[in-house]
Amino acid sequence: MIAIPPFSVARLPEIRFGAGRLKELAEVTAQYGRKALLVTGGRSFVSTLHWQEVQAALQAKGIAWECLQVTQEPSPDLVDQAVAKFLRSGIEVVIGIGGGSVLDAAKAIAGLLPAGHSVMNYLEGVGHGLAYEGPALPFIAVPTTAGTGSEATKNAVLSLQGDTGFKKSFRHDVLVPRVAIVDPELLVSCPKDLIAANGMDAFTQLLESYVSSNASPFTDALARSGLEAFRDGFWKAWDGDPAHRMEGLSSVAYAALLSGITLAQAGLGSVHGLASPLGAFFPIPHGVVCGTLVAQATEVNIRALRERDPHARTLKKYAEVGRLLSGMQHSDDIAAADTLVRMLHAWTERLQLPRLSAFGMGAEHVDKVVENCRGGSMRTNPIVLTYEELAQLLLARL
Repeated sequence: MIAIPPFSVARLPEIRFGAGRLKELAEVTAQYGRKALLVTGGRSFVSTLHWQEVQAALQAKGIAWECLQVTQEPSPDLVDQAVAKFLRSGIEVVIGIGGGSVLDAAKAIAGLLPAGHSVMNYLEGVGHGLAYEGPALPFIAVPTTAGTGSEATKNAVLSLQGDTGFKKSFRHDVLVPRVAIVDPELLVSCPKDLIAANGMDAFTQLLESYVSSNASPFTDALARSGLEAFRDGFWKAWDGDPAHRMEGLSSVAYAALLSGITLAQAGLGSVHGLASPLGAFFPIPHGVVCGTLVAQATEVNIRALRERDPHARTLKKYAEVGRLLSGMQHSDDIAAADTLVRMLHAWTERLQLPRLSAFGMGAEHVDKVVENCRGGSMRTNPIVLTYEELAQLLLARL
């Protein structure tokens, strides 16, 4: 019998998953306070009947609320302005209802409202280097897309776009949502391109955490479960066949939730390492970065492992994913890993994911992106990639 190696599990939220669970939001909110800050997106949620139902339920519970809409990836200025605006409003609980940008903004605001400090005191790599210790207001996360897994993490990703831009995390265990309400019915209004980008973000997080140098038996089990759900549900959700779409949306919501848990516990890899500077320097949505890079990055990782570490356990894990996705259970490890790469390239084409050049990136920008990609996610890539390997990866997707 092989001994289970030591591992640790960081804080997780209470998770309420399933169709119709949004109806529990008011009851959950009442456990934490009588005045809430509701952070939503610009239109997608507030234009639905769900929004009217949420407001009616909160009112019935005697809960007052203020509203904030987040219409783009959150910046430090957006967070600081929101904190200043609501600092003396008596907010006791923060609710984020939206995609990853909404949840990240709400998470950061919940962490800063008690003291009113600027997020730049604590932002990794670009902030003032102060240690954040809390306290944070209770935060309830309600995702309306299936991609980032922010509902299960301690990270609030904030960005400033442009030549001197950045994409960095404000993170601490007390920022983990108290409750994550994951209701697949909220995904019904997601357009096809959003399902594609967010779904590939979740898939990439599952794959990268599965092959991460910091993976454990715990994260492996969750990542495999998420990958199976993605395999069984993503195309049903994306194709939009009414007879099977809800089943598909439930599967991708589950896969995205697990991707948030596994990334928080195991870390990620080269796709997310590159996504940080790409998202800072160019107006490219995070899910699109993941979708357009994951096939090429997987190919580069497998090639590098075969050349420099041919007995690595990670090569077997890539082969396992290839078998899981393809159903080719009797293929050897080399054939199964090669099948995975071919499948991912085929997905990229089928989803018509844009290349990096569509967002203004050219060959002249490769050096700058590679020079700024060695952050946290790159540190758990299964092998250290050379400058040349990373540059060729990017050039292949221009």
